[in-house]
Amino acid sequence: MAVLLLGAALLIVQPQVVPSSPAVSPKAEGTAQPAQKEPFKKNDFKEIIRPNGTYQQLPQTVIIGVRKGGTRALLEMLSLHPDIAAAESEVHFFDWEEHFENGLQWYTNQMPFSYPHQITVEKTPAYFTSSKVPERVYSMNKLIRLLLILRDPTERVLSDYTQVFFNHMQKRKPYPSIEEFLVKDGKLNVDYKAINRSLYYVHMQNWLKYFPLDHIHIVDGDKLIKDPFPEIVKVERFLNLTPQINASNFYFNKTKGFYCLRDSGRDRCLHESKGRAHPKVDPVLLEKLHGYFHEPNRKFFELVGRTFDWH
Repeated sequence: MAVLLLGAALLIVQPQVVPSSPAVSPKAEGTAQPAQKEPFKKNDFKEIIRPNGTYQQLPQTVIIGVRKGGTRALLEMLSLHPDIAAAESEVHFFDWEEHFENGLQWYTNQMPFSYPHQITVEKTPAYFTSSKVPERVYSMNKLIRLLLILRDPTERVLSDYTQVFFNHMQKRKPYPSIEEFLVKDGKLNVDYKAINRSLYYVHMQNWLKYFPLDHIHIVDGDKLIKDPFPEIVKVERFLNLTPQINASNFYFNKTKGFYCLRDSGRDRCLHESKGRAHPKVDPVLLEKLHGYFHEPNRKFFELVGRTFDWH
């Protein structure tokens, strides 16, 4: 009996088998990744197929960011393609614990009904800057295609502030000037969250620990604003879509000051909250911002193997 009890005890204390870590990008070698158990399994949910053959499925493509980089414009333009089925709202599955704890069934239920040949796309700009998201996305689908749209980091900071400022104005709530956020004790306030979101090099490193660079397509947000068609063609190619979006799908709206979409004879533009004028900032302060981002930008260019027309 003592022998049996000892054997049982040994079985209980035996170490558990842990899933292996994801492959590390060559540019991120040397950074050990802790092996963690997958938070969910793909057979934890059921697919409900409608009579017309459509069903909700996990996204095969996610627009991961960046906030105020042009993610809504990118999603709207990509939706011109008949083989794209896009989730209407930002889901925040991987970055909000109260959503993530609901599991893949809940996540799937947030997706649009689509045909088997269509690609389901979800966008949540906050994913890019959340350190816990890359591993969670990898656990769901290591082969997923990721879209990342970036703008000049300084312009993105100003746009970030502008959005929050107008949100407060609509609620008739006071909001400090941008200088109060950018300057602290006479120096550039590098702890300002909007500045941190523009440190693309830092956040990109987290993603390259789990995904190879050829699984992440970077859209030039500044070019998308000025001439959207060439950028969308690159996205079609990245997603292996047959070319369906044409230059005629875009037209410049002089009143709004940016490109709008034309789909099957129907014109539509982005919400009026898009394209708002940025606040005027002291040129000296702007120069400090440009100087602060210079080195992180250089490292980012080296990391991804391409350059962008940023200050």
